[in-house]
Order: sequence, then C-alpha cells, then structure tokens
Amino acid sequence: MKRFFVTIVVTSLFLGAIGQVTEGETTLRKQSSTTDDGWKKGAVLGVNMSQSSLTNWAAGGLNSFGVNGLASVFANYKHEKITWDNSLDMGYGILRQGANTDFIKTDDKFDFASKFGLQATKSLYYAALLNFKTQMTEGKNYGATDTVKISNLLAPAYLLTAIGLDYKPNNYFTAFFAPVTGKMTIVNDTELSNKGAFGVTPGETLKSEFGGYLRAAFTKNDFTSEWLKNVSLATKLDLFSNYLDRPQNVDVSWETMIVFKLNKYISVNLNTHLIYDADILFDTTGDGVIGVGDKSLVQFKEILGVGFLYKF
Repeated sequence: MKRFFVTIVVTSLFLGAIGQVTEGETTLRKQSSTTDDGWKKGAVLGVNMSQSSLTNWAAGGLNSFGVNGLASVFANYKHEKITWDNSLDMGYGILRQGANTDFIKTDDKFDFASKFGLQATKSLYYAALLNFKTQMTEGKNYGATDTVKISNLLAPAYLLTAIGLDYKPNNYFTAFFAPVTGKMTIVNDTELSNKGAFGVTPGETLKSEFGGYLRAAFTKNDFTSEWLKNVSLATKLDLFSNYLDRPQNVDVSWETMIVFKLNKYISVNLNTHLIYDADILFDTTGDGVIGVGDKSLVQFKEILGVGFLYKF
C-alpha cells in the first residue's frame, strides 16, 4: 500500500511525464486499418523537462528537476488478406527534489507487440498476437528513511502469446478475442524471486498461465464537433483470465490518453492507467514482508502534463 501511493504521488508531481498510451500507438492502429498494400513505418519521439529553483523563499519548498522521454515506433505490413502489425513503446523518466537527494524513477516502460492477421470477412481476421513487457532499470520503494528494491529488469517481465479473432469494423475500433492464450511471468532477480514477488513460487523465476484474453482499443482523433476538433482520445482495455487457477480473478489493464493539441509539437495530455492483478500482493499487514494476510489492490496512475512530441 505504502509503495503504491508513494509512486502515485511522485508521478503526479512530475507534470512532464508523458502518457503510456502514446500517439505512436494511435498512428499504428490508424495505419493498420488502411487498404493500401506494403509496409507503413513511423515513429513518435517525445521529451519534456520540468525545473523549479527556490532561493530564500519564505513559503518554503524544494528545488526540483525532472526529465521524461519516450520513443514509439511501428512497422505495419499489408498484402491482400494478410496484415502484420508491429509496435515498440519505450518510456523513461527521472525526478530529483532537493540539493542532496538522488534522482528517483518516475517512468519505466518497454512494450513490444506483434500481431499477424488473415482476413476472414470484411471486418473479421484470424489473428495471432505476441506481446512482451518489462522495465529497463531497478525499481524501488522510496520510503521516508530507506529504499527497498521492488522490481528490476526482467523482474517482472510478461510474455503473452494468443490465437483468436480480431474484429475491425472501422478505423477507430478493434477487438481481439483469444480463447487460447499463454501468459508467462518472469522474475529474473534472485532477491525478488525468493520473496515470491509478482505471483511466482518463492525461489522460482517463472510462472505459466493458460486462459482467455481480450484486447479492445478505441482511437479517435478526427472529431467533427467544434469543441473537440483539437482533441484526440485513445483507450485500450486488456483482460486475461487463467482457466487453471481462480478464473474469476480477471487481470485488468486499462489505459486512457486524452490529448489536446496546442500546435503541431506542443500538447496537453491526460493519461490514466488502471491495473488489477490478483497475483500482485501489497504489504497490507504492515510487517514489511509480502506473504500470508497481504492483499492484491487496484493500482491507479494519473498523469497530467504538457509535452513535446515529434512524429515522422
């Protein structure tokens, strides 16, 4: 509980953070719906900095400096009835408060997805999906007196493979349903695996699950209303149920990004990310150890910021 709310507070303070449902993913979905054959490639790069300096400031406060960046690339292929969509989203952010403190992490993401489809009808595709997610550096719980490692590179990492049907009725909505899905959780860190972090058996590095998966995505950046002509909306919902163990405990990941474009490069954005995973436990008993009596909780992140984006 403590590390969750500390992370939320720190992240919200850093207004320069750029949302995880990136414009690159928006472009990917828009491009993949076109009828033109061949490869379509592109990228979105973003960077933002925030800084405050106080000298003899009677109201009090701390100097601070933060920087956040993202890179989102896509490469999509279409030929007759075949489609192949690939995307890679990366983000990283750091923040420093006060002159004698270290930088702390505010963002860390590596997300690769590849989806192959074969058209069955006008709006329906037979499809297979591969998705790999992890982070790039060590993550810590920044407490009042100490810091505790709670994650690391490949700890966790999630590898998901799915076979199912992809429904694309138009250029702004898709729904991929896979009744045959394998999900693997990797905790490649001895300290964390010994604690049984992220649902693995203590001392093990892998946890395998088999179940059903649903990914629904809605993207709209061409609203006809005069009030919404500079607004873009992208939202993505992922649901996974493990057939073999407590199938009623559905893993949820719901990301939403609302962007208001001030001009070609500058935009104001609001990003939210809700996560629920029954296998991720929080120290609700307050004994400093994740174990019996601790509970899974709804995780929620909200970021409001002004960002610089360049698309090519």
